Amino acid sequence: MAKPDRNGGNRLRPAPAANVSVRRARRPFGARLSGWRQAHRDASAASIQRLGARPWASLVTVLVIGIALALPLLFHVILDNARQWSGGLRDARDITVFLAVEVDAAGAAAFAGELGSRADVEKVSVRTPAQGLAEFRQLSGFSEALDVLQHNPLPSVLVLTPAIPSADGHAALLGAVRSDARTGMVQHDAAWRKRLSALLGFGERAMLALMALLAVATLLIIGNTVRMDIQGRAEEIAVLQLIGASDAFVRRPFLYSGAAYGLLGGALALLAVGIVEWSVAAPADVLLESYRHRFGIRGFGLREASVVLAGGALLGWLGAWLVSTGHLRAGRRGVEPA
Repeated sequence: MAKPDRNGGNRLRPAPAANVSVRRARRPFGARLSGWRQAHRDASAASIQRLGARPWASLVTVLVIGIALALPLLFHVILDNARQWSGGLRDARDITVFLAVEVDAAGAAAFAGELGSRADVEKVSVRTPAQGLAEFRQLSGFSEALDVLQHNPLPSVLVLTPAIPSADGHAALLGAVRSDARTGMVQHDAAWRKRLSALLGFGERAMLALMALLAVATLLIIGNTVRMDIQGRAEEIAVLQLIGASDAFVRRPFLYSGAAYGLLGGALALLAVGIVEWSVAAPADVLLESYRHRFGIRGFGLREASVVLAGGALLGWLGAWLVSTGHLRAGRRGVEPA
């Protein structure tokens, strides 16, 4: 018969678990950090080995992810170049007044003086027909064809800079100019530039919507791939959980697999964008040459490429985390008593 101790307990009864945890020595921080690094190193190496063990399946997954990421990237490149080519057009507010052909230089100067005295006009510049023809000859490339003209058909032009920045405050000035008998045609640059701004804004919003949709598609692709990997290792995961492995330990290799899928998919998307830019470089040079190379084609820089790679890895990590966490929670509900 077991002899009770002084505290009324039984010396043959094992000590409570709480006492064991109290007597357990706490590991130094350096040792714990070294163990954490080693665990992540082992998990990443195992994930890469598993990807290499299924080269064709991994390649197909990376190709699908790369195509899904390349589409919004191409859209972004197109919009970025459109913004570059538009330059400061969206913010310009000049009003171009083409005078009637019968208005001579003196009449144009008098009209410019009248408009310059208005409070809502900041500046007025006059372009004579000779200046307009010289500019057209330089920009159009038809200098030889213009030599056959008997007289200059271009009228005098007044360029008005309104004092009010907003295009909505130019109504009074536009009404006064259009009602004058010396005016032939009025081109309000801010009107079509406002339409250009609206068009670019619509394109940016469409690009963001496309990026969101394809980001969700990337999450689903990576999540489905990781889910099949989890199903293939269900027995291994069950054994690890039985011997006390934490959820973080079980989940870690799948997170690295998802991040690797996303990182490789982002690299493939950048490669696809680079191939497209290279394929259109020759016709783009011909087009830019006609504009005397005043514009250029802008692609992805190092900063944008880094963002794409980091974003792809983050999407892969998030998709793997959602799937693996859902699997672990479902398994825990299955083993716990109702």
